[in-house]
Amino acid sequence: MTAIKCILFAFAKLVKAAELFVAVYVTQEKGGNQMKYRCLLFDLDGTLVDSRADLITSVNLMLDELGRAPLADQSVVKFVGEGARLLVERALQATQEQPPGSAEIDHALEVFRRHYREHLLDQTRTYPEVEETLAYFHHLPKAVITNKPYEFTLALLEGLGLLAHFAVILGGDSLPQRKPSPEPLLRAAQRCGCAPGACLMVGDSQVDMLAGRAARMTTCGYLGGFGEKAALVEGGADVLIERFGELRAVVAGLRS
Repeated sequence: MTAIKCILFAFAKLVKAAELFVAVYVTQEKGGNQMKYRCLLFDLDGTLVDSRADLITSVNLMLDELGRAPLADQSVVKFVGEGARLLVERALQATQEQPPGSAEIDHALEVFRRHYREHLLDQTRTYPEVEETLAYFHHLPKAVITNKPYEFTLALLEGLGLLAHFAVILGGDSLPQRKPSPEPLLRAAQRCGCAPGACLMVGDSQVDMLAGRAARMTTCGYLGGFGEKAALVEGGADVLIERFGELRAVVAGLRS
C-alpha cells in the first residue's frame, strides 16, 4: 500500500510538471496572446512576501514598550491581513481584559509603526518562484492590492527589488475602502486598463477571495502563505495553488 501511495504521489507531481510545461510552451509559441487573463492583482503579505518574522518582532517590541507581555508568534500572524490599526487593536485586546479605547489604539499604532519602519526588511523575503513568475508575466499589467499602509508597502517592494514589476500599488490607506471591499481591486483594474472579468486576484486569505469575488474577478488562493486552505475555500477561491510558479498554468487557462 505504501508503494502504491508513493507511485500515486510521484504521478501527481509529474502531472503538475506537465501542466506547467504545456503552459510555458503555449504562451511562448503564441506570444502570450492565448492567456486567459489580461491583468494580475496580488496581495502582499503572505502572497508575494513572507513578512511574518518582522511583523511579530515589531508587534512584540510595541507591547514591550507599552509594558505588556509578548504574544506567541502564531497569535500575531492570525491578526495580520486587515490593516495595521486592526493588527494593533487585536494585539492590545489579547493582552488585556477590556477592549482598548481609540486613544490607546492610536498611541500603540504610532509605537508599532516606529518599530516596524526600522525592522520591516530584517527577515522579510519573497516566496520561492515569485520573482521568476513576475518576470515571466512582464507583458501583463500587474498591481499590488494590500491592506498594509502604503508607506510600508512601497518600502518593502523597493527594498526587495519588486517595485518595477507593478503598474499600480494600493495600500490599505490609499482609498476610503480596503479589502474585503472590491473598491481597491476595481480601481486597480481601471488604472491598468482592464475589465474586472479579465483580472485574476491572487492572495492567501479569505479577505482576498471575498474582495475578488465582490469585484467579479477570478480568485486564486495561494496555499504557501499565512492563510489556511479552509478559509480560502470558504472565501470562494476559484483555484488553489501550492507553488507560485503554478500561476503560469492558471493564467494560460490550463488550471481551473
